[in-house]
Parts: sequence; structure tokens; C-alpha cells
Amino acid sequence: MIYPDEFEKLKESFQLLPGVGEKSAERYVYAVNEIDIDKIEEFAANLNRFKENMRKCKVCGHLTNKKICNICDNEHRDKSTICVVEDSKSVFMFEKTGKYSGVYHVLGGLISPIDEVNPEDINLNSLISERINDEVKEVIIALNPSVEGEMTSLYIQKLLEKKNVKVSRLSYGLPMGADIEYLDPLTIIRAIDDRKFLS
Repeated sequence: MIYPDEFEKLKESFQLLPGVGEKSAERYVYAVNEIDIDKIEEFAANLNRFKENMRKCKVCGHLTNKKICNICDNEHRDKSTICVVEDSKSVFMFEKTGKYSGVYHVLGGLISPIDEVNPEDINLNSLISERINDEVKEVIIALNPSVEGEMTSLYIQKLLEKKNVKVSRLSYGLPMGADIEYLDPLTIIRAIDDRKFLS
């Protein structure tokens, strides 16, 4: 072992984060070593506070520090339109545009037989059984144009065939494998405006 045990343990912790390899983790450890202890304690406290207080909205599944998120709880949001997204990152991306005024439904994942993720493993049942009612007029499917995203989109579309609701999908104009997370606000706005109705 080249580094002390404490160094290795902290490096391993940083590598739990997506996109952080061994070299990046080492740089982070060196950076931590240069930060004052009071800032480190504040950082650790913020991590603990986040894990203790953050939860999934009981209505839509979005990340929140309350039982119901601010979007679902907002009486000015258009409850007749539900935008189905993979995760909370997508919600934040749409919200940054200021264009979309409806509500969301966060799946928390995508169907992927290879990864053994089945429809019952994601937040899909509540969309069909609890959220689709007479008030809902349109469901916008806004999933990444990946193999898993396409599979999940088609599955949702099939489930909604018997519901009295319009179904649409965003028009990205993006290659297969692109990620909503990296779209600029203007592209997202165009994708919403040019969405394609499937039913």
C-alpha cells in the first residue's frame, strides 16, 4: 500500500461517486487535506443532513425534503399534464427552462432486462393506478433516447392505450444514447414545443 489507510479509505469513498476514477479520487483527497478542519466538518454535516432529510415525494417520486414536493404542492401547476422522467436530474433540467408548467412523475430508473430491471422495479405502477384520472389530459414521455429509454417509453405507451389521455414524446433530434442531463435549456424548450403526439 502506497498511501496511509485513511487516505485509501477516503479515496474509495470518493470513487463511489459517478464518473470519479482512481486519479480523480486521489486529487480530491489531496484537496481535502488542504481544507480547514471547520470546513471539512461543515461538509460532513451537510452530507449527513442531506441523507437524513431528503426523500422521495409520495406523489411523484421527485427528490424533496418534505412528504410532498414543492411542484406537486403548487396549486398553480397544471395538474392536467404529467411529464414522465427517469430521475430528479431531469426534473431540475426542465425546471431550469421555466417553460414547463405541468407536474412530473419520476420513474427512478428504466426497464433494462440486461441489468435485471423489470417494470415492477421502477416507479411505474403508481403512475397508472393512482395518478391517471379524469383531470389528466396529457402524459409527456421524456426519457433519454437510449435502448432502455425506448423500451420503457414503449411500455408506458402500451399501458396508457386504454386510458382516456393523450400521450406524447419529446422531439429531441438527438442520436441514440444522448442524455437529457447534458441538453441546453433552448434544446429542451424546443423538444417540449415540438413534441410528437402518439395518441
